[in-house]
Amino acid sequence: MICECRWLAIGLGLSVIGLACSRTPIDEPQRVTGTIASGGSSGSGGVSGTGGTSVDGGTSPPSCNGLAGTCGPSGTDDCCKSLVVPGGTFDRSYDGVDSTDPNYPATVDDFYLDKYEITVGRFRVFVNAGMGTQASPPAAGVGAHPGITDSGWDSSMDWHLAANTAALETALKCDATYQTWTDTAGGNESKPVNCLDWYTAFSFCAWDGGRLATEAEWNYAASGGSEQRYYPWSSPPTSTTINDSYAVYCGGSCNSAQNVGSKSPKGDGKWGQSDLAGNVWEWTLDWYANPYSMPCDNCADLTAASYRVFRGGGLHDFASYLRSAYRGDYGYPEYRGYGVGSRCARTSL
Repeated sequence: MICECRWLAIGLGLSVIGLACSRTPIDEPQRVTGTIASGGSSGSGGVSGTGGTSVDGGTSPPSCNGLAGTCGPSGTDDCCKSLVVPGGTFDRSYDGVDSTDPNYPATVDDFYLDKYEITVGRFRVFVNAGMGTQASPPAAGVGAHPGITDSGWDSSMDWHLAANTAALETALKCDATYQTWTDTAGGNESKPVNCLDWYTAFSFCAWDGGRLATEAEWNYAASGGSEQRYYPWSSPPTSTTINDSYAVYCGGSCNSAQNVGSKSPKGDGKWGQSDLAGNVWEWTLDWYANPYSMPCDNCADLTAASYRVFRGGGLHDFASYLRSAYRGDYGYPEYRGYGVGSRCARTSL
């Protein structure tokens, strides 16, 4: 197995170095030890049908208070729309084509997964509220998966956040060419915010009334559950068709992230989420463990390790990195890169 390691400068108000590794697809993982956090019960079996159920009623997430709908292909959709993902059982990192090891099943309960990646506009509301810093860290325990013990914010992580709002804004400008953040609102408000480290992504989702998806939840949504889709849009599930009309997968046609949902509905996943492949990678809750921990019933790998998992591929990646089964990229939780953002999951609204 080949590991291509890229040393990159990141910022949290001071200069540090992060490492992101990409590997070839994991079909024959090497055994490691570790523990897994799990809890709750869930039904088994696949889920049929297409489309998702939009959130109706309830309170708008804080990040969209006062924001006009500017997301989706027409630029008029609610950027905070969250869609139901019906629970079920599937095989993790399996697509029946390139990844064919069915020995890592997982079961997840119903959950909500935001239709769109976190946008610059939504993140600006968070920054303007003074959140995401050591001065205003998340409360202990928030952002937890209700069925997974100790999955919420730990106050010992506060120091990983930017010292203050000015330091956070500086950290969001991690790449002069590709960063999407601007100090004042402009033409990037509907693009996915990038240059996010894991701690800041967690902090945002917790403040916004949600949480980071577990790796199993994210993988389940991208795979279309038991359909085990090769790409989130693949129909039939083993279809390997990909081009720029399905995803922000540039192939030379673009030089930066694009507005979230710009490839919708053609590139949407089974339950309606956009950009599950391409645009930016998305942080998940889990530490990286190879192979997956077993068993997995509403689980996340919370055994402290070196890296956290991000999934989904980015705009400058090879097509193979956008596969629903691909999990070869991960990074130090402090890592900030122009190719990494996130989206939020929710248990209820």
